[in-house]
Amino acid sequence: MIKYKRILLKLSGEALAGPEKSGIHTDTILTFANEIIEANKIGAQIGIVLGGGNIFRGLKGTKYGINRVKGDYMGMLATVINALALQSVIEQLGAKAIVLTSTFMEPYAERYTRTRALNALENGQIVIFAGGTSNPFFTTDSAAALRAVEIEADILLKGTNVKGVYDSDPKVNKNAKFFEEISFAQVIEKQLRVMDLTAFTLCQENNMSIIVFNIFEKGNILKILSGEKVGTLVH
Repeated sequence: MIKYKRILLKLSGEALAGPEKSGIHTDTILTFANEIIEANKIGAQIGIVLGGGNIFRGLKGTKYGINRVKGDYMGMLATVINALALQSVIEQLGAKAIVLTSTFMEPYAERYTRTRALNALENGQIVIFAGGTSNPFFTTDSAAALRAVEIEADILLKGTNVKGVYDSDPKVNKNAKFFEEISFAQVIEKQLRVMDLTAFTLCQENNMSIIVFNIFEKGNILKILSGEKVGTLVH
């Protein structure tokens, strides 16, 4: 018996780069795909939102003279590339995955609708949401929060490269305090960065709990599904 039947997993583009600074690291995406498939095999319905920062980040483009709106569109296209890569690896490993994009992207992927996503989840497919929200000035964190609410996920899982939520950057401050559990109100009060404010507010208003955890520790997704305490629960 799993604790969370339907999850929305948010992975940054940087996570796909693994030890590299950019691009898609083969061993890393293979590891992620295997973990996702194992979770799917035990009965979890899985939606995934990927960032695109390993290829292009819209906000950074403004430093080089790229218009912010066009830069954000480029970032959205980067998420589609990542989604197609993850889909391909998942399918090569024998599982079923579908990419749904926020704008028309035929023949590369199907257009997202809530009904299409729910049908795919119910049929055991792993659903990868790409293209962000289709709107500039919104991050893929916001897309993850939106899709989690739309598909009525039981939990939003945000994979990071640290254990969970701390009161300061644990990579800089070795005495940073780790939170095993924290409320939405406390996150705001302490000004902790869990997700961007738009995404965080959307989760708070819709009672969408978040677990922030280390995606690079093998087995963490399965542990969360089985009810083990992993990372930080924000609720």
